[in-house]
Amino acid sequence: MDLEAPVGAPKLNADAPWDAFDPRAYIDHNYRELLDVDAEIIACVRDHFSDHFQGHFERPVLGIDVGAGANLYPALSMLPWCKEITQLELSRANVEYLREQRVNFDAGWDSFWRVLREGPAYRDIDENRRTRFTDTVRVERGNLFDLVRRPAHWAIGTMFFVAESMSASHAEFRRGVACFMQALAPGAPFAAAFMARSTGYDVGDEHFPACDVDELQVHESLRPYAGKVAVLGLKKPTDMVRPGHEGMILALGHRNSEVHF
Repeated sequence: MDLEAPVGAPKLNADAPWDAFDPRAYIDHNYRELLDVDAEIIACVRDHFSDHFQGHFERPVLGIDVGAGANLYPALSMLPWCKEITQLELSRANVEYLREQRVNFDAGWDSFWRVLREGPAYRDIDENRRTRFTDTVRVERGNLFDLVRRPAHWAIGTMFFVAESMSASHAEFRRGVACFMQALAPGAPFAAAFMARSTGYDVGDEHFPACDVDELQVHESLRPYAGKVAVLGLKKPTDMVRPGHEGMILALGHRNSEVHF
């Protein structure tokens, strides 16, 4: 006999209709034009990764974008530094979209790339960025929670609007952050972005759950796995990205040198 979830229980990741996620509708609503808040995030991530790799860090390395969805700019932000980037995604529709983009990504992403191109390492690969993307990116269908089986594997990582946007459960939010961080090697630079105080969101005709988190909760979720973490609160743009949230949170840092599982 199937057991129903208790009344009032938060909607979990496994309950959401991920295979019905419409990537084109999501892009139309969020990334059809480059918003100021995204440009600010991209510039911060660009500078964080550039500072890390400048001069004395070995490259190229293995990178991962966790819960890539229908967003290419996290993977693009890692492109100069990586010999391979894994785009990990659960939704079948998003996986199909990412595989199409891997072959030749849409011109709409060029405005996002132009912000990255302000960094020298990105300018160095500007002319062959599409070929570089095709050669470097591999798309993998998988669940964030399964990353516990691959500890300390990647030397750079991103996770954008995933841990708080896959479930209404604070326990699953913290577990999602932990799985991402544990997949990173000691010293790996990372960038993670979160919707602040999100109450859920619509994509096409489907509603998806979200977890209401603030800057303090983001910082506390990262503290066991990273040393100094910069947690930046970014105000919601005048042209709202989507209803039901109060802004964005960007966390930049490095994986602890001591890894505990």
